[in-house]
Amino acid sequence: MRHALLISAAALSLAACSTGSSDPFVGFGPNPDLPAPKKSLLPTVGVPETVGWPAGAAPKAPAGFVVTRFAEGLDHPRWLHVLPNGDVLVAESSSESKPPKGIRGFFQNMLMKRSGSLEKSPDRIVLLRDANGDGVAEMKAVFAPSVRRPFGMALVGDTLYVATDSSVIRFPYQAGQTAVQGPGEKVFDLPSGINHHWTKSLIASPDGARLYATVGSNSNAGENGMAAEEGRAAIHEYAIATGQKRIFAGGLRNPNGLGWEPVTGALWTTVNERDEIGNDLVPDYMTSVRDGGFYGWPYSYYGQNVDDRLKPARPDLVASAIAPDYALGPHTASLGLAFYTGQAFPTTYSGGAFVGQHGSWNRKPLNGYRVVFVPFAGGKPQMPAQAFLTGFLNAEEKVQGRPVGVAVDSRGGLLVADDVGEIVWRVAPAATATASAG
Repeated sequence: MRHALLISAAALSLAACSTGSSDPFVGFGPNPDLPAPKKSLLPTVGVPETVGWPAGAAPKAPAGFVVTRFAEGLDHPRWLHVLPNGDVLVAESSSESKPPKGIRGFFQNMLMKRSGSLEKSPDRIVLLRDANGDGVAEMKAVFAPSVRRPFGMALVGDTLYVATDSSVIRFPYQAGQTAVQGPGEKVFDLPSGINHHWTKSLIASPDGARLYATVGSNSNAGENGMAAEEGRAAIHEYAIATGQKRIFAGGLRNPNGLGWEPVTGALWTTVNERDEIGNDLVPDYMTSVRDGGFYGWPYSYYGQNVDDRLKPARPDLVASAIAPDYALGPHTASLGLAFYTGQAFPTTYSGGAFVGQHGSWNRKPLNGYRVVFVPFAGGKPQMPAQAFLTGFLNAEEKVQGRPVGVAVDSRGGLLVADDVGEIVWRVAPAATATASAG
């Protein structure tokens, strides 16, 4: 066993020698450069040490903006939902250690723990309230305890829906309440099983008639067999009135953020793509989602670029694969998505998309660890993208925090959930922040 561990450690060290582009916006845009795939026995290792935020420190925003600690002392905050009265719900949840599959799994668990990604899941939803509007929540209450790995949330009328790691549940809700009663009622199941990707986002249609839930794949690129992928790598649609459920779109390896683009009304999602074919391949992306669309996974990537690791191949599915609208860089772990529809930011931000990039663990140099802004015009994403919130890696490239969910609050500020830093950050224009504090 010790000999095998040494061999695996050596293999990891060799994998770590591979490096990708140092351009922080490599693999961005509507037509990204896609290098030739470079297969490896093990993924590149680029896991930095986690050190947390020093007292008084904060991420960096562009000139004219102020960053404040909206709430701290949280427990692995992952996802955000702003209620109509301005209260903010925070889903606290985490990936957990599980028995590794072989030497490869052992080292992967070890590396993920080092990056702050594996810990006992808090399994709860917390409510934050900033009643005086100074940009800091003075109230923090446990809104829903004992919810198994909550993530996406959606309010429809007087019902709050929550996506757990295996289903969507619901709670009665009245404006202003600070806690729910009972464990919640299951509405419908979502695929779980191996749960290689357990995070499940949720959004309601603008008319409140339907729910859309994301389900990630059970593997990197189909290595667990396609039977294990039934209903996965997809966005599910649920009709609230009838209870009918169907797959709205598929071939999306690990969809997370969901949002309605404000000009066209189209549903958009952020997607984490596959690993182990190069530091600069495959870029994560965001895309509008077509009803019935297929986006390639696992047979092809970024449209019809064939992944020849899949046996048997499916040229029929590859021929139908839709290319995404906008690449977000390789291995950035792009998760959160929020279209800016507030009034507080300069008009250059109106209608654009903020994306929380959790950051790579298997790339050199490191990638992500920031919130990017992508401008939109006429309902379509534009170049160039902007690194809007940075500093999650310090000068020694140690992790101070990792952004996940993003949301626009009731006063037009941008909220960012930082799971490793255990903080929800708020970004607002300096004039607005000063007026609120005053």
